Amino acid sequence: MKKLLILPLLVLAACSGKKDLPDAYGNFETDEITISSENGGKIVDLRINEGSEVKAGDIIAITDTINLKLQRLQLLAQTQSVEAQLANVQAQMAVSDQQITNLGKDQVRVNKMLTDGAATPKQKDDVEGQIALAHKQKSASASQLQSIRKQADAVKAQISVLNDKIRNAFIKAPVNGTILEKYAEMGEFSVPGKAICKMANLQSLILRVYISENQLASVKIGQKVKVNIDAGDGKMKELAGQVEWIASQAEFTPKIIQTREERVKLVYAIKIRVQNDGSLKIGMPGEVKF
Repeated sequence: MKKLLILPLLVLAACSGKKDLPDAYGNFETDEITISSENGGKIVDLRINEGSEVKAGDIIAITDTINLKLQRLQLLAQTQSVEAQLANVQAQMAVSDQQITNLGKDQVRVNKMLTDGAATPKQKDDVEGQIALAHKQKSASASQLQSIRKQADAVKAQISVLNDKIRNAFIKAPVNGTILEKYAEMGEFSVPGKAICKMANLQSLILRVYISENQLASVKIGQKVKVNIDAGDGKMKELAGQVEWIASQAEFTPKIIQTREERVKLVYAIKIRVQNDGSLKIGMPGEVKF
């Protein structure tokens, strides 16, 4: 009789224990950003260390710009020379315009004198020839002017490229975050594409967990879930989370799972976004209940 009473209690306790178990386990990760140099040159200023908090737009490092600025000065001097050539050709065109105007008046007078018998056909031909020559000179000046303007545009474009490179020498943080790793030191030579540091926004972390096909139907994007982390002394701390992503294809359980039996199972990865109150760290284990 006592055995019959104890059995239901054991079943109830077992069910209760199973109910308290988490639905999935995983580790916290974050979206990491690798910041690289766009220019080549010596790093003349490095303003970060591992663990430094930065805001979007903060200067992380500066590469040497002396050579770039010297090139810009050279191009600015070239710009002044081109502008002088431009002004000279425009003056020549103005002279041609005035010649054409004056010769036009002469042509009117010669034609009138020719009608009155006071001029010869040769005088008329001479004036017309001078007018044609003035038009050709103006056309040549116009072609020269177009060529000089193209040259000026090319120099301006080169200056714009240099200005952009000088701006890029000031390497800035793209978002608010924390410097996770530093890959360069002040005084080192940087090349385009060389990583300066790696950073991440730690205000919220992602708990990546794996669920079975049977659990998949009970999980949806945007769903609010409970996330538990170890708070020490055998206690658990509960945080609010939200499902952000669900894998569309199953995969074998990752190798971080210890037993071979577990690794051969097909599971679906999901990402849960959790706001960080300061207690979450990258790589920390966590568990979730849906």
